[in-house]
Amino acid sequence: MRGKHGFTLIELLVVIAVIAILMAILMPALHRAREQGQRAACLSNLKQLTLAWTMYADENDDKIVNGAAGYSNQNLSWGNHLNETAWVERCWATDYGSGGQMPVEDQKVAIKAGALWPYVKQINLYSCPTGVRGEMLTYAIMFSMNAVCYDWIKNVKGAHVKKRVEIRPNPAQRLVYIDEGWVTPDAFAVNYVQQIWWDDPPVRHGDGTNVSLADGHCEYKKWMGTDTVKLGRARVRGHAGSGAVPSTDAGYEDLQWLQRGCWGRLGYTPSR
Repeated sequence: MRGKHGFTLIELLVVIAVIAILMAILMPALHRAREQGQRAACLSNLKQLTLAWTMYADENDDKIVNGAAGYSNQNLSWGNHLNETAWVERCWATDYGSGGQMPVEDQKVAIKAGALWPYVKQINLYSCPTGVRGEMLTYAIMFSMNAVCYDWIKNVKGAHVKKRVEIRPNPAQRLVYIDEGWVTPDAFAVNYVQQIWWDDPPVRHGDGTNVSLADGHCEYKKWMGTDTVKLGRARVRGHAGSGAVPSTDAGYEDLQWLQRGCWGRLGYTPSR
């Protein structure tokens, strides 16, 4: 009779070990490839929204769309938006900072009621593929782009703008949209006269975030400061870093980059 042959225990353990090693090598590569694909999809969304932002100005005598989400036709202490429909209406719940969410269908109604819906009629383009689940809006317009205008910026020419012609010094350096990853009220807040954070730096797609600029191009901004990344990851929702001061030179560079991108300049003399 012919003897039956099989794998020994040692052989099985060796095969399992080889498979485990291959998985350890391949999984990070697969994760990076998946993340790069999601980052590219997010950049594409921002490209479409920024194109709509541009087309709106083209058809409205160079006037920029109301960037304060949820605040249509209102004259407020922080921004005059009379006779201006917001680019999207309110998509956040009252308790958004602690995890509350508006029903999805209500969010869709709010987006469709916005001034940019005639130009971008695809709901999925208003949110990042890796944004908070159940939120249809994860992008925000910057304070400076006809959104929020406090007293400390009102008389600074070319900082807060309502027309494209006012954008200075260079549209290719002025931020329009930022990928926050979750829905927040009005617009993305950035200090002008203080060297501190207001809204947290969004840590998205790795250690940075996607942004769009007034000349129409989009890019991925990688944060250079470890303190910037730590601050952005301090809370999943809400703003942990309002008033936070950078603790590294790279962190100061990150903050100043965002402030210049928002306002076109710094409203203070940098301490570092």
